[in-house]
Amino acid sequence: MLALCPKQYLTINNETVLGHTLKRLLSHTKIDKIILALSDDDDYFAETPLAKNPNIIRVSGGKERVDSVLNGLQQVSGQEWVLVHDAARPCVTHKDIDKLIEQCITNNSGGILAAPTVDTMKLACKNNRGQTIRVDQTSDRSLLWHAFTPQMFKVDVLTKAIKHAQSKGLTITDEASAIESLGLPCLLVTGRRDNIKITRPEDLVLASFYLDQQSKSTINTKSKG
Repeated sequence: MLALCPKQYLTINNETVLGHTLKRLLSHTKIDKIILALSDDDDYFAETPLAKNPNIIRVSGGKERVDSVLNGLQQVSGQEWVLVHDAARPCVTHKDIDKLIEQCITNNSGGILAAPTVDTMKLACKNNRGQTIRVDQTSDRSLLWHAFTPQMFKVDVLTKAIKHAQSKGLTITDEASAIESLGLPCLLVTGRRDNIKITRPEDLVLASFYLDQQSKSTINTKSKG
């Protein structure tokens, strides 16, 4: 991100990316608490107003995403289901969260927000130095989806899946990949494409635009109501 602080503490309209994300989640009627995995040497969060929110529980982040998620799962109690969300996705909408929760519970199956790929997708090959150098083949995009978050699974099932994947030394890039390692089903729930993950500098500008548009849409809807 070419920034002097972690990307989740960059600001959009005088609010950190993390602040936007946490407030979006906490304002949802079906989300009771947030378990936030942060690095032990993170000195930024303690300086934010959210650090005093009793509905946000901080846990130690791990070396990899999967380690952080497992640390968070160990703090979940009395809940059957859990949503796992990226801190760098501040634009997720309540309607998408509603849709994910409804479909997972109706089908008694975990699932993820995702969107069908619309671009032509190329599979690359690498040279003997591990460098990507050229196109190997064109993938069938009708079978490819962009995986978003939240991803929703039963707490015990996801915990079991992650521990199984770790014991096998498998690469786990999201919760769904852990579930897949056990051969369990995972729903694809179509979500909005503005649910972007802030990864590059230009994403911050795009997220700002999406947040502004969503805010205006909410205001217009309330006015009409």
